[in-house]
Amino acid sequence: MKIFYKTRATATGGRSGHTELDDGSLAFDLVRPGSGQAGVNPEQLFALGYAACFDSALSMVAEQKKLTVTAKTSVEVGIGQRAEGGYALDIDIYIETQGITEAEARNLIEATHQVCPYSNATRDNIDVRLHITAL
Repeated sequence: MKIFYKTRATATGGRSGHTELDDGSLAFDLVRPGSGQAGVNPEQLFALGYAACFDSALSMVAEQKKLTVTAKTSVEVGIGQRAEGGYALDIDIYIETQGITEAEARNLIEATHQVCPYSNATRDNIDVRLHITAL
């Protein structure tokens, strides 16, 4: 695989600690979900990254398909305990499109799901559901 870009982050203290990019450009205090403390949790950070990545991939695929579309991508990330032990993520992706038919939107989103790096990283090991709204 040809690597286009690489970044590095370091965390200390786990879910109640701190994480930051090694170049110092972004940092967060981490908190457990539901703790009432100020900060973010890893699921929120994953949702931010997945939403941005999927939305960008959608624009690229739309351009390749010569579709003029306006889109908005929201990603909901949950965490839970697996029946066989350990923990797993659960993901819902909500995509709203404007300017194309519902059939075109479905085709576009399914093609996007095949090229998005986050989708490829999660495929076959995390439940990911696509929710498409064509306006």
